[in-house]
Amino acid sequence: MDKFYAYLDRMKFIKRWQLMHSTRDENIMEHSHSVAVLAHALCAIENKVYGGHVDTERAVLFALYHEVSEVMTGDLPTPVKYFNASIHGEYEKLEQLAVDKIAGTLPEELRGELYPYLQADKSLPEYRFVKAADKLSAYIKCLEELRQGNNEFSKAKKTIEGDLLNMKMRAVDYFFGHFIPAFSLTIDELEGL
Repeated sequence: MDKFYAYLDRMKFIKRWQLMHSTRDENIMEHSHSVAVLAHALCAIENKVYGGHVDTERAVLFALYHEVSEVMTGDLPTPVKYFNASIHGEYEKLEQLAVDKIAGTLPEELRGELYPYLQADKSLPEYRFVKAADKLSAYIKCLEELRQGNNEFSKAKKTIEGDLLNMKMRAVDYFFGHFIPAFSLTIDELEGL
């Protein structure tokens, strides 16, 4: 019995933002979809607007699977994960063990096709786009929470916005200029009513 996709289906049970009060819970399955969509957008901007050569398909697949290890580890809050280098290093080892265990549930003939996307190679250019998309997704979550009057996300918004701008990625700057303003609109405003 192959269990890989049953593991992935459990992503819907792993909550994000556990240390913060949220007006709406977010799970890692929906977050992964968001990151995949945003990675696609950033790669499209880089390639079509700026003439770049980022492998969009690879970036989207990295994004789609980037939280797979959390099915076993849970979502460790950022302040804990990055508390110090030792904790972060040990957590990365734990994530790798989780990825290996989950990948081990794939049939052998599929493992080579999927395993490379379960752990992004940080040396590849696509990794930067997935990291940026991951941060953009978190930033958009902050905007959503602030729009609902939840000021608990104020500091996170400022920190993440600074991180995004410090990435110095023209695709991120373009996304901010063209798309971010619409995330503060109501449905009536989006529809132009």
